[in-house]
Amino acid sequence: MRARKTISRRSNNHEVIGAEGLAPVIRRVLANRDIRSIDDLSFSNKDLLPPTGILNLDLAAEVICKHIVSESRIVLVGDYDADGATSCALGVLVLREMGAISVDYLVPDRFKLGYGLSAALVDIASDSEPSLLITVDNGIASLEGARKAREKGIDLVITDHHLPGDVLPDATVIVNPNLPGDSFQSKNLAGVGVIFYVLSAVRQHLKQVGWFKKRGIREPALATYLDLVALGTYADLVRLDHNNRILVAQGLRRINAGKCRPGIRALIDVSGRRAGRLVASDLGFQIAPRLNAAGRLEDMSIGIECLIENDPVRARQLADQLDAINRDRKSIEITMQQQALAAIAHEASLQPDSPVQGLCIYHKDWHEGIVGLVASRLKERRSVPAIAFAPSENGELKGSARSVPGVHIRDILCEIDALAPGLLLRFGGHAMAAGMTILEIDFDRFRESFLLALQHHDDSIRAASELLTDGPLQGEFDDLGFIHTLRTLAPWGQGFTEPLFDNTFRVIEQKLVGDIHLKMVLAPEGGSQRIEGIQFRFLEAAGAPCPEFSTIHAAYRVDLNEFAGRVRPQLIIEHFNPVAN
Repeated sequence: MRARKTISRRSNNHEVIGAEGLAPVIRRVLANRDIRSIDDLSFSNKDLLPPTGILNLDLAAEVICKHIVSESRIVLVGDYDADGATSCALGVLVLREMGAISVDYLVPDRFKLGYGLSAALVDIASDSEPSLLITVDNGIASLEGARKAREKGIDLVITDHHLPGDVLPDATVIVNPNLPGDSFQSKNLAGVGVIFYVLSAVRQHLKQVGWFKKRGIREPALATYLDLVALGTYADLVRLDHNNRILVAQGLRRINAGKCRPGIRALIDVSGRRAGRLVASDLGFQIAPRLNAAGRLEDMSIGIECLIENDPVRARQLADQLDAINRDRKSIEITMQQQALAAIAHEASLQPDSPVQGLCIYHKDWHEGIVGLVASRLKERRSVPAIAFAPSENGELKGSARSVPGVHIRDILCEIDALAPGLLLRFGGHAMAAGMTILEIDFDRFRESFLLALQHHDDSIRAASELLTDGPLQGEFDDLGFIHTLRTLAPWGQGFTEPLFDNTFRVIEQKLVGDIHLKMVLAPEGGSQRIEGIQFRFLEAAGAPCPEFSTIHAAYRVDLNEFAGRVRPQLIIEHFNPVAN
């Protein structure tokens, strides 16, 4: 059954300083995103926030510099997603360029060791006798791993962005903008953004002690690595505040100018995108999934090697390997999604009048590397927080959660942990996504606790089914200049959403393409224009054969359809409701 969503319009009438010459609809879009001045749209490197206020940054730089100068062995400990992979690649490449003699990396096997710096992973790392471990995109919850590193006499620098718990690891130093007492103005850095700032401080310290001059080393230009920072930042779905928008915009410009890592260029090629014409969403929906697939199904080292590889031929071979893994991932995901949708449809049939506050499902045949994608699709379909579980080892279940705005999923897990100590064996994450481990025998009890905790968030969950738009367009549907102006305001993403408009349309033509996408020719109410529109995955959301519609109220984005050398405006329909005649 296709869910009906409420389409409402944002209301923010403040003036944007310096935007007087822009079209009214553009000014409305900016005001709706709380842009106060046109200066907030400057994406120059000089507008990046200085590191002032990042707690422990100088201390971390001093520790790392000490090990570079003493030619110690340094090992970075990464994570098995795109943020972790880009963080790891960035750290390895920059430290090597700075003259570190021995730099390597480790990524935990998600199926055997789980997430983060575990004690077992420290034991594995210690086989190569490192003097320094640096975590990237993980570590803030690694109490046992930090304790093991301390016992072995290994220095540990934790760089992370996930929310800290009540007890911090006993590391040599921790850098995390979300630490208590940290006054850095942006709390939204991804893991790759955190290590970028740390490496900037390391470079400054090495410069001050004359390291580069003594060694005859050229001082690294960290801007040349912003392609990695942009990819990891966008892929991790962190809030695109002004600072993160600068990082993404600058990195995207380098990529489109051909000044990117051979591995990123190869991933662009295998994804079928056109280098030079990429937008930020291509990073998140084309490039990142091919990296993530390695971490979900096999070994993220394949992705990291692709990113650090300097030889374009070898980089392409690794990108082809990642692309093949991603195809396998898609096949597994389709089966799991079908099973998940069937499960929630069955549950809805048993209690047709019960409001759905959240979804928590488990299947004995599911792959634990894919449950995050299933949870994400369920969240999108039903506009409620969703958790999907798969079996792991020793009678445990691994779960992945995705949430909706206003429902902080890690806080929900903290509440469950406080009310039922021991129910959650392990958990961590942030506002919109989290991971957890429970015993299989505790699934029903956890599900009950999860749904109970969500009862305190009725208003936020109801609001999640509301689509907020920037109002109607008048005659801009086929105005290429207007569409290009919108593109100059990008990158869009979490916390700085792409403009969404709404109008009532007459449906002139409609047909299914690719079996599940609904393509239409539309005429705006009261107008004579004809504009193409498409709603991707319509049939998947509808769950039934496509009915005929004569008039619809649609929420949509404006885009350009580039095909066979022709560029035509197109509406990307997010949702529509039929209008009674």
